[in-house]
Amino acid sequence: MSSLDANSSSGLDRDTDTLGDAFYPLFKILFDEDGEFVADVEEKLKQARMPDTVELYLSRALAVGVLVGLFLWLVGMLVGYGIFALGILSASELSLGIPVASESTANLLRSLAMPAAVVISGLVFGFLGFGMGFGTLVAIPYSTASARKREINMLLSDAISFMYALSVGGLNQLEILEAMAKADDTYGEVAREFQSIVQETEYFGTDYRNAIRQQALITPSHELSQFLTDMLSIVNSGGDMEGFLDDKKDKHLRTAKQQQEQTLDTMELFGEMYMTLSLFPLLLIIILVIMSMLGKAQQELLYATVYGLIPLTGVGFLVLVSTVKQDEIGDGYLSPGDGSDRLEGSQREGLVHMGLVESYIGEFSIFSRIKNREGTFKTKQLLRRPHIFFKQNPLFTLVLTVPTATVIVTVAALGGSAPTSWEGMVNRPVWGTFIWFYVPVYLVATPLAIFHGWNVHSRTAITGKLSDNLRKLSSANDTGQTLLESIKTVSDTSSGKLADEFDVMHAKVHYGMSLREALIEFNNKYHIPRLARTVKLITKAQEASSQITEVLTTAAQTSENQDDIERERIARTRMQVAIILMTYVTLLAVMAILKTQFLDVMSGLTSQASGNSGGVSGGPSFGGAIDSDLLSLLFFHGVTLQAVLSGFISGYIRNADLLAGVKFVVILQTLALAVWTVVG
Repeated sequence: MSSLDANSSSGLDRDTDTLGDAFYPLFKILFDEDGEFVADVEEKLKQARMPDTVELYLSRALAVGVLVGLFLWLVGMLVGYGIFALGILSASELSLGIPVASESTANLLRSLAMPAAVVISGLVFGFLGFGMGFGTLVAIPYSTASARKREINMLLSDAISFMYALSVGGLNQLEILEAMAKADDTYGEVAREFQSIVQETEYFGTDYRNAIRQQALITPSHELSQFLTDMLSIVNSGGDMEGFLDDKKDKHLRTAKQQQEQTLDTMELFGEMYMTLSLFPLLLIIILVIMSMLGKAQQELLYATVYGLIPLTGVGFLVLVSTVKQDEIGDGYLSPGDGSDRLEGSQREGLVHMGLVESYIGEFSIFSRIKNREGTFKTKQLLRRPHIFFKQNPLFTLVLTVPTATVIVTVAALGGSAPTSWEGMVNRPVWGTFIWFYVPVYLVATPLAIFHGWNVHSRTAITGKLSDNLRKLSSANDTGQTLLESIKTVSDTSSGKLADEFDVMHAKVHYGMSLREALIEFNNKYHIPRLARTVKLITKAQEASSQITEVLTTAAQTSENQDDIERERIARTRMQVAIILMTYVTLLAVMAILKTQFLDVMSGLTSQASGNSGGVSGGPSFGGAIDSDLLSLLFFHGVTLQAVLSGFISGYIRNADLLAGVKFVVILQTLALAVWTVVG
């Protein structure tokens, strides 16, 4: 299967190279090879670590643009012709106000109207297609380079702390560069920048000073470029690398705090923007309702506002927030590297993979039996304690809840309990919406919110006392104890989940596992990116010596800096979430008042006026076009959609995680259901 994929991908590469070669003459005609645009794209290709030459890449982009443009040109021609062929528009309806001297000239212009419109439509669509095809490919290296820059800037302070800890541990300059290059499981794109330096040195015979200089020129991050430039001056002058890294570590820790402050300031601005944007659909609905009362029925606009504008506003704001909100980089897992078979087996162990025994299947029949027994044991364990499994894998609750919700809704629809037509939904707005929307959401979202919250709480219990325990480890190690003895001392004198894990690590080492493997196994159990960087630092340092007091102190300082950032983030985002929730409550209250104090009253006055008039007509029918049941349904659906969007936005702002918003969705939609049960 892998060979098939490789063959198909190589075939695709050959096809794209053929396109690039075919359109290379067009590239030479349109672009100056020494021009600014070509040089800029070439720089972005390097920063994005894309292997294509700029000539081939732009030629390929031109090919894609021309092909997409030709396709949309044909579509545009057909659209232009169809408008006239179907009678949507006629030649007589087109006029540019051109003065004509005779009827024959007018007839000639009318006869040319359709061909001209078809040609213009084709050209417009064609140019749009070319711009989309060419622009999309040109934007890819820019987007990739920007994403790499963001990740590098976020991880740079921790990476410098890692390099400082290695320097304190006694590694020289080349060893630090090599260790940094191998740490891609933790430091991501920062490590890949150092991989380029090491590869230039090892495979191309470049002096590592020149390799550092070259990488400083092509890295997408200005911060890393400045660091490499300063580092090169220390290397050339033979200065104190340890002192240099210590200074840079402190500087970039302060920079990380400043960047967090800027992000939070921007998020506060976004919170105020959302308060205005979320009220815009409400104002539009009020205007449309008044127009309906005046006899200018605009039901299509009401539908578009409720089912189109409200979701688009929420999704657009969520996308806007995601461009600023800084989430955690990495998945938190550490690769076993040159660890034991047991560690590599446990790394892959999961619901289907049986772990270590998988490596021995086929050698002896007993291992096949062990695998079967292991599968049986896991199944029994899952059935006996399913809540533990769902705590570790919250999304697996969907396997049970989604089919259950589907069955319940289907049975309700077939049994006649749920309305199956729009008229039935209008007649019973609360009950129909409850069956078709609220019941599935409650069944799916409530278990997901509970187990996701439990999972987050169990993982944050580890990082809650991480800084204090690292300080204790450093103090114990400073007294002359080895790292393993320090771990045992901290586990005996501390409380909490982390202290229990330290005790487990000590027991594992006591029974034959290396300390490095025990640390990696502990990290991968919780897979928190912040924890992974700390464990990586400690495991690398303890390979050289068990006396790593300075390294542990550095790890504690980095962790404390993360604690400060986290506390500031929680305090500031709490206010932003409060603004969003209060905005939703205000919107819900206004919609409920509009329903009870305006629509119902006007509908009653209209009915009374109709009864008193005795069928006499001729006066203005103010409020005669109101369908209060339909408007009640639309209002209810509007506040329900707003509850879902406000919940997800609140969770994302709070924790940079959409799943964190599920609990807000459940709370807000319950509030909407309770209010509309009374007023609907």
